[in-house]
Amino acid sequence: MTQFSELGLAKPLLKALADQGYETPTPIQAKAIPGVLSGRDILGIAQTGTGKTAAFALPILHRLAADPKPAPRRGCRVLVLSPTRELATQIAESFRTYGQHLGLTVTVIFGGVKYGGQMRAMAPGVDVLVATPGRLIDHLGEKTVTLQGVETFVLDEADQMLDMGFIVPIRRIVKHIPAQRQNLFFSATMPTEIGKLAGELLKDPLKVSVTPQATTVERISQKVLFVEQTRKRALLAELFAEKDFKRVIVFTRTKRGADRVAKSLEQGGVEASAIHGDKSQGQRERALADFKAGKIRALVATDIAARGIDVDAVSHVVQYELPNVPEAYVHRIGRTARAGADGSAIAFCADDERNLLRDIQKVTRQTIPSFDRRNDKGLALMTKAIAEVTPEEPRLPSGRSRDPRNDVPAALRQTRGRRPDQNRGGGEGRGGGQPRRDGAKPAAQGAKASAGGRGGDRFRGPKREGAAKAWSPID
Repeated sequence: MTQFSELGLAKPLLKALADQGYETPTPIQAKAIPGVLSGRDILGIAQTGTGKTAAFALPILHRLAADPKPAPRRGCRVLVLSPTRELATQIAESFRTYGQHLGLTVTVIFGGVKYGGQMRAMAPGVDVLVATPGRLIDHLGEKTVTLQGVETFVLDEADQMLDMGFIVPIRRIVKHIPAQRQNLFFSATMPTEIGKLAGELLKDPLKVSVTPQATTVERISQKVLFVEQTRKRALLAELFAEKDFKRVIVFTRTKRGADRVAKSLEQGGVEASAIHGDKSQGQRERALADFKAGKIRALVATDIAARGIDVDAVSHVVQYELPNVPEAYVHRIGRTARAGADGSAIAFCADDERNLLRDIQKVTRQTIPSFDRRNDKGLALMTKAIAEVTPEEPRLPSGRSRDPRNDVPAALRQTRGRRPDQNRGGGEGRGGGQPRRDGAKPAAQGAKASAGGRGGDRFRGPKREGAAKAWSPID
């Protein structure tokens, strides 16, 4: 079995790994690290929880240490784009942990907080910048950040970038980066639009895939519970009465739904917090910290947090509502069974969600064991499987075309034609960022060039390149 010591990494990196108790690389680390060290572009297909952050962070740090030089003022040598604030923060922390003996600088930029601290951190230049697209575009427009010194560009969770409407902003950002650079591209799935973007960015890439596309983690025990919509809260309370429900993530489709479920759990005596974009950055960080520390048993989250929560020892993932996009099911359950542990995933399915379950089973190429908890039976009864999996001819959900731009829930299709600020309920990250004191508009293209200035991580600018999709996450 390959050891980290056999991959050619610098001694300070091996010491940092030893400090963390890591000796053996995961499959994606063993495959990707040599390629990154050699300077090749990488196309990685890997789900969260497979160790892909270290797969690019370790060799990047090695290359920076082997070629020491100052970062350009207001610039960086390495740029990592991430879809969410939580994930960006965790990636930056991984760089700091692995590079603790190298003396390199790392900064993270995202919406929902004031600009001042980010501007001061970027002023002297940094070795590694981890950013969300919306706030980065704001900084580029204000000329408080330059990308002319980027040597390595990392695009992480590319398919979630597509879900959140970040593809056009990413193309805008890439125009600010030198053409001569190393590109590292990671995605859990490879939709058509993401494949096209990879073709634009990568040059003769080394392809690294550690799991079949859209399959689920084998160590996760999965089951579906059929239940009436009106009985979901009672069933959730029943599950939390079990002693093995120690650290649980509950997923809902909407922010209001997350708040309602968290309140219901607390009323039932279960310590719980909700995490979603309408929460301030401080509230999100406190909720996540309390969950990691075991102060609360349940973290109720929307899909915006599906890939941004990296917590060991999550015993269960409960999908209170099935996701509109089948691939999101995979990312949700990936919050458990991390770091080699086992986990359990339970999905509630009401009658009006059966089509969603059918689509999930086709995408994951499996029939998920299902049990009937309707009509207050109180006893799990095996039911007939919803559908056999036929991956050769996957069935598209009603109303969805094969054009990825139209692969969006009905609730979001209704927002087309409105200005972003007219959408009900706001967006992920609304209400955080601060305007300039002089009242001037950002110098980015258009007064609404990004959501960063509005306190969000997502792009809310005018539609371009014929895109008909509202820039909104699935939440």
